[in-house]
Amino acid sequence: MLTAIRGFKDILPQNSLLWAVIEDFARLTFRSFGFQEIRTPLLEKTEVFTRGIGEHTDIVEKEMYTFTDRNGDSLSLRPEATAGILRAVLEHNLHKEAGQIRVFTLGPMFRHERPQKGRLRQFHQIDMEILGPASPLADFEVIWMAWSIVNGIYEKTAQGSERPDLRLEINSLGCPSCKPHHREDLLIFLENRREQLCPDCQRRSLSNPLRVFDCKLEQCKNALKGAPLLRNYICPDCVEHLKLVQDALHAVNIPFVINPLLVRGLDYYSRTTFELISNELGAQGTVAAGGRYDGLAEQMGGPHLPGVGMAIGCERLLLLAEQWAEQQPVYATDIFVAAMGDKAMQTALPWIKELRKNGVSVLMPYESKGLKALLKAADRHNATFALILGESELQGRKAVLKDLHSHTQTEIAFESLLPELLDILKIAKKDIK
Repeated sequence: MLTAIRGFKDILPQNSLLWAVIEDFARLTFRSFGFQEIRTPLLEKTEVFTRGIGEHTDIVEKEMYTFTDRNGDSLSLRPEATAGILRAVLEHNLHKEAGQIRVFTLGPMFRHERPQKGRLRQFHQIDMEILGPASPLADFEVIWMAWSIVNGIYEKTAQGSERPDLRLEINSLGCPSCKPHHREDLLIFLENRREQLCPDCQRRSLSNPLRVFDCKLEQCKNALKGAPLLRNYICPDCVEHLKLVQDALHAVNIPFVINPLLVRGLDYYSRTTFELISNELGAQGTVAAGGRYDGLAEQMGGPHLPGVGMAIGCERLLLLAEQWAEQQPVYATDIFVAAMGDKAMQTALPWIKELRKNGVSVLMPYESKGLKALLKAADRHNATFALILGESELQGRKAVLKDLHSHTQTEIAFESLLPELLDILKIAKKDIK
C-alpha cells in the first residue's frame, strides 16, 4: 500500500473545516487592515533563497529541498514566503506603483527537518508583509496583526475555555551601524567557549554567531552565560525605534516582554523582531514570528525598500484551536433529498438547481434505495432536513419535509415548494445562531 512521504500530512475532510475557519478568519482580518492577497510559486530559483535568507542559515545549509532541473538550473521548494514575495514585488515593479505595499499569502512551505508535533516537512503558513515604510508603526501593526489573528481564532473556537496562554516577546537586532561591534565581541567570546557548544552551534559560531542564542540545548545556554548581548550595543536610533513600537503596543493594550536573547534564524532581520509563544504547545511553542528586514531588497538586487513581516504557523495554530474548541466543527448538509426511483430523482433536479443557486447545500444520492436506508444516509451526512419524494408523493404532488433534529415533518405542495423551503431554512439557520 502506498503511503504519504514522512513529514508530509494529509488534511482529511474531518480536519479541513477547522482549517477553513482559520484561513477565512485570517482573510477577514487582513482585509480589515487593508491588505491584498498575493500568490507566489512554490518553486523558485535557489538564488532567491540563498541571497534572501542567507547562505549560512540552517534553512539554506541543511533544510531546503533543492534539485537541478533538466536545463541545469538549481531550483528549490520555498522554505518561507518573504523572499519569494519580495522577488515578485521587484520583478513586477510593484514598489513603483504605490508608496506602501501591504500583501498577505497563505500556503505550504517546505523544509527537510525532523518531523515532530507542530513541525512537518510540508507545513503551512499565514504570511504578511508591509513594504515601503521604515516607521516603527509598521512593525507594531505587523505584531498587532499576529496578535489579532491568533486571539481571534480563540474567540471563534473557544466555548467557555480559559484565555489562551500566549506570550509576546520582542527584541531589537540593531541596524548595520551597530551590529558589527556586537559581532566582533561575540566572536571573541565564542572562540573561548567553542568546545562547550553543540556541533550545530560550533558551526554557527563561525558563520552566523548571533544564531547561537536560538539554541534550545542546556549545554549551549550554560556556555552563553555572560555573553555580550546585542541590547548593549544598539545605537540611539534603534533604541528609539524599539521604544515607539512599545508605546504603540501599550496604546492598544497588547502585553509583551522584552527578551534580549530573542533572535531569528534568517539573516535578513534587523531592528524589531518578535515571537508569539504558547506554553500549551511544548517545545514547538512559537505560533507566530517575524520582524523588520530593511536591507533585503538590496541583497536581492533591488533598490532600498524597507520591509517588515510575519508568519503564523497554521499547524501550530490548528493544534491550539483543537485544544480550545469543546466541539470540532463538522460538515452539515441543509437538505438531503430522499428520492426513491428515477422519476422522483428527475422531478427533484430543478428544485436542487434553484436551491443551490440560493446558497443551500443539497445532496441527493444517485442510487435508488428504500426510505429507511436513505434516512440513515441523511444522518451520516449530518443533514438538517430530509426532503422525501416517492411514488405516493409524486401522485399527490406533495413532498414530505422531515426535520431530522426535531423528527417532525410536514407536507409541501410542489407548486410552493421552493419559496417554502427557503423560508423554513432561513428560520432554521436563525435558530442555530
